[in-house]
Amino acid sequence: MICQKFCVVLLHWEFIYVITAFNLSYPITPWRFKLSCMPPNSAYDYFLLPAGLSKNTSNLNGHYETAVEFNSSDTHFSNLSKTTFHCCFRSEQDRNCSLCADNIEGKTFVSTVNSSVFQQIGVNWNIQCWLKGDLKLFICYMESLFKNPFKNYNHKVHLLYVLPEVSEDSPLVPQKGSFQMVHCNCSVHECCECLVPVPTAKLSNTLLMCLKITSGGIIFQSPLMSVQPINMVKPDPPLGLRMEITVDGNLKISWSSPPLVPFPLQYEVKYSENSTTVIREADKIVSATSLLVDSILPGSSYEVQVRGKRLDGPGIWSDWSTPHVFTTQDVIYFPPKILTSVGSNVSFHCIYKNENKIVSSKKIVWWMNLAEKIPQSQYDVVSDHVSQVTFFNLNETKPRGKFTYDAVYCCNEHECHHRYAELYVIDVNINISCETDGYLTKMTCRWSTNTIQSLAGSTLQLRYHRRSLYCSDIPSIHPISKPKDCYLQRDGFYECVFQPIFLLSGYTMWIRINHPLGSLDSPPTCVLPDSVVKPLPPSSVKAEITKNIGLLKISWEKPVFPENNLQFQIRYGLSGKEVQWKMYDVYDAKSKSVSLPVPDFCAVYAVQVRCKRLDGLGYWSNWSNPAYTVVMDIKVPMRGPEFWRIINGDTMKKEKNVTLLWKPLMKNDSLCSVQRYVINHHTSCNGTWSEDVGNHTKFTFLWTEQAHTVTVLAINSIGASVANFNLTFSWPMSKVNIVQSLSAYPLNSSCVILSWILSPSDYKLMYFIIEWKNLNEDGEIKWLRISSSVKKYYIHDHFIPIEKYQFSLYPIFMEGVGKPKIINSFTQDDTEKHQNDAGLYVIVPVIISSSILLLGTLLISHQRMKKLFWEDVPNPKNCSWAQGLNFQKKMPGTKELMGGGWLNQ
Repeated sequence: MICQKFCVVLLHWEFIYVITAFNLSYPITPWRFKLSCMPPNSAYDYFLLPAGLSKNTSNLNGHYETAVEFNSSDTHFSNLSKTTFHCCFRSEQDRNCSLCADNIEGKTFVSTVNSSVFQQIGVNWNIQCWLKGDLKLFICYMESLFKNPFKNYNHKVHLLYVLPEVSEDSPLVPQKGSFQMVHCNCSVHECCECLVPVPTAKLSNTLLMCLKITSGGIIFQSPLMSVQPINMVKPDPPLGLRMEITVDGNLKISWSSPPLVPFPLQYEVKYSENSTTVIREADKIVSATSLLVDSILPGSSYEVQVRGKRLDGPGIWSDWSTPHVFTTQDVIYFPPKILTSVGSNVSFHCIYKNENKIVSSKKIVWWMNLAEKIPQSQYDVVSDHVSQVTFFNLNETKPRGKFTYDAVYCCNEHECHHRYAELYVIDVNINISCETDGYLTKMTCRWSTNTIQSLAGSTLQLRYHRRSLYCSDIPSIHPISKPKDCYLQRDGFYECVFQPIFLLSGYTMWIRINHPLGSLDSPPTCVLPDSVVKPLPPSSVKAEITKNIGLLKISWEKPVFPENNLQFQIRYGLSGKEVQWKMYDVYDAKSKSVSLPVPDFCAVYAVQVRCKRLDGLGYWSNWSNPAYTVVMDIKVPMRGPEFWRIINGDTMKKEKNVTLLWKPLMKNDSLCSVQRYVINHHTSCNGTWSEDVGNHTKFTFLWTEQAHTVTVLAINSIGASVANFNLTFSWPMSKVNIVQSLSAYPLNSSCVILSWILSPSDYKLMYFIIEWKNLNEDGEIKWLRISSSVKKYYIHDHFIPIEKYQFSLYPIFMEGVGKPKIINSFTQDDTEKHQNDAGLYVIVPVIISSSILLLGTLLISHQRMKKLFWEDVPNPKNCSWAQGLNFQKKMPGTKELMGGGWLNQ
């Protein structure tokens, strides 16, 4: 046992000694080669041994080999005494034993196992090495050619290797201890696979290897081998093998190259055709990833396999791809499907086979959807068996249920096969709109697919080509283009952002529709970023109502970009939930403000401004943030308030308390607010003074003079009102009576008619004051100022018929307030008359409308309507409201009331 271990150590030392002493190795070839270890009875006589070992030499066919002889006196080595095995490599092309240039060969070390079989026939292994297609593992596969002698022996294989850091054509053999060892995986069939990891950076470096094989107690070691892994690449089989019939009626076999291959490949294609009339096989080598097979026949079966290998330089053929079978139908359409755009022209071809016989192309007819026969003017005879039909200026395909295409049928004269070709026609007119932001840093383009028909399996992509300067006169699709990522937004539009941008470069864009049937492009459009700028909105927008003039003044600042001249658009309106905007355009690029007339000076206005290039290019900016006017006084109040008085005190005394009452001024009269009210007094003794009453609308003073005139002024932030109402309290004038009579007639619960009769007077009458109040309540007195020309007035208020009301009419003269006419109830003798008048206002329109309706109906059926008229029209004498009335009598005042000429005057 100790002797055996010593022998193994000695053998390993001698092997390292040999490969260190001799800088030689066997170059691995891309094809299979053989490792042979021969017994001493072979014709090899030449041995070259290290110092200290016996030598025998011979020469064979000019090749040199090395063998090691080991002698033992142990009884277990009786059959292998002085046995030497000569190991060398043989290639498939050269059956002679070949070694390196300096004739270094492997050696064997014989153990104690009986190996009489080895002495007779020797041992042989088939070896093939390659770099796996992922470029990560170098694989050596070895298979024993004589399996039976080893079936009872423990079979182990190790591979020793070293991969230098530097790539050299003739590298020096590494020193002892630099070799690494990997264990090879062996199966029960004496097949082994050795895997050596190779870093990507060292694919071109020289890999040195040798094999150490233990079988039947004997250790065999191969000569040193060398290889550059990159020259031994075995690609993965080609992918995606497919077959289709081209528009020319040929069979196109296509595939995809395997990934990760660092160099071009050549391909070997083998295929077979089997039909009722022809059986053929072919094997072709091509450099492209496709092959055309002509003369395709209906009802044929094609089986194809493809493999690949390095195109230039050494390499190994990949494994064959999985067989792919393609069967043609009895009716062949080529192309079987067409995807095209609106307005284009397309053609279909077909070959028709009927009962194992190909139909003449002259007997073929074409149908669309089996409902419309295509005119023969669109047919064309390509050959004896190939017919063609052409469609011109195609319209968009209208979906029919789940079918989004038109079915094109190629038929015999008397029948149609159930198979058809598919025609997809879609409208590719897609509008692409772009806008450049106000900072001129990016351009956003948007487009929608709502206008085009959606095809299952299709994808849309925006492609563009940037021209160095400006757009061409007619945009066209450039052969060199780039895709742009676009993202679907919530509004259904796709949005793409170009950043950075070149303002004066022309961006030609189009939408490409990718589909398994082909690609379609929308009409191209060219965009110049400088011409689609959407400016920033104007800033510092202000709005105010100018003093004294009362105009709406709007001012703004133009945005920094773009530097082009800009036009502006203003919208303004009364502030509220729903602003009714008015528009105003400003075309002066230098303008920064504008003044506009508005109907209401005292209202709050909302104002917004936007801008756009003056030459019309680009887009309107967004509206600026709204600016609001502040209600301010712009002028002094237009007039003072209307006012009246309440006099309290003994009529016999000269001193009375007078309480002035007035209503707050409206904004249109106050322009635009009232800060306080001032009472000016002027007496008959030329006494004048003023009293500030603040914001109150009631003021009481003592009337002691014979004549006392008061004026109520409204004061705002600018000044006092100019036009004011005066009221003079005069003892003599209070006795002037010009109102002869006053009558009050209730028209309904919300209206009372007040009429009066005046007597002649020498005083100038200015206006009337009407007072009324409910005598049953302690409410305030209500009053109205009316024109002096009015003799009848409708008072609108809430009146209760059972209550008593006091009505007073005061004539107001320039000299003072005259004596009033006062009544404490409604006028009873004419109340019924006015109620009837009011009834007539309602009844007369109803009677007129009914008469017209009845007359129209009477014209349709006189007899029927005559009977209906006398049966349905009630007798007025039976109506409750008509009891006791004489309808023939003319009521006084009817003409005036119905005329209404002085209502609310």
